[in-house]
Amino acid sequence: MKNTSSALNVLSIDIGGSHIKATVLDHDGKLKMAYEKIETPQPSTPENLIEATKKLIKDFPEYNCISTGFPGYIKNGVIKTAPNLGNEAWKNFDLAAAFGKELGAPAKVVNDADMQGLGVIDGKGFEMVITLGTGFGTAFFLDGHLLPHLEISHLPIKKGDYDDYIGERALESEGKEKWNNRMEKVFEILKTVFNYDTLYIGGGNGKKINFKLDDNMRLVTNEDGIKGGARLWTMHELPDTAVPAAK
Repeated sequence: MKNTSSALNVLSIDIGGSHIKATVLDHDGKLKMAYEKIETPQPSTPENLIEATKKLIKDFPEYNCISTGFPGYIKNGVIKTAPNLGNEAWKNFDLAAAFGKELGAPAKVVNDADMQGLGVIDGKGFEMVITLGTGFGTAFFLDGHLLPHLEISHLPIKKGDYDDYIGERALESEGKEKWNNRMEKVFEILKTVFNYDTLYIGGGNGKKINFKLDDNMRLVTNEDGIKGGARLWTMHELPDTAVPAAK
């Protein structure tokens, strides 16, 4: 439902390979309701995903803008890649425009790790955010400024890429112990390559890590991350990719 009041009420949507999650946030990113979820439809075409999202939010409180985190590379609200949902179906699909029209409010869309990072970072130094779920997401921030998105998940490692090596399929096929051994190796690579001040670990599989983390590594929750939807509208560093709602 669209809210015409001046107060910021953000419909914050997190799209994943297994679930779509959403809530409504106030200006400061505080939840106005517990976030709810629905299974990501199969096949995960734009049309099916939009219909599932409409079903999920039909009884939500009023909102006047929309923030969406999407698992892929996004440019100005347009999906360029969606490796865990289907690249061909999503190539060059303007999800910001579609949500603006179908959900009735201005919409912004960014990579899901970028949006989660906006919700969890301290804004001090060089911060890196990773998400461990269906795939492997990454985001980078410098003194609170969101840096250009890089699809680190598609860098080669072993006989595949990082999605293959530590994604959901690897966890299921190799088992928790071997997956944790792989995660330890990946963390050593990330420390060496990026020299971050703080690393935040989100996504549903983060809680399956069974070894001690460094002092500058923090586990964060999906609920923490979805709060980034409000900051997407309040931070000046992000480009304005809003799409006016349909008349």
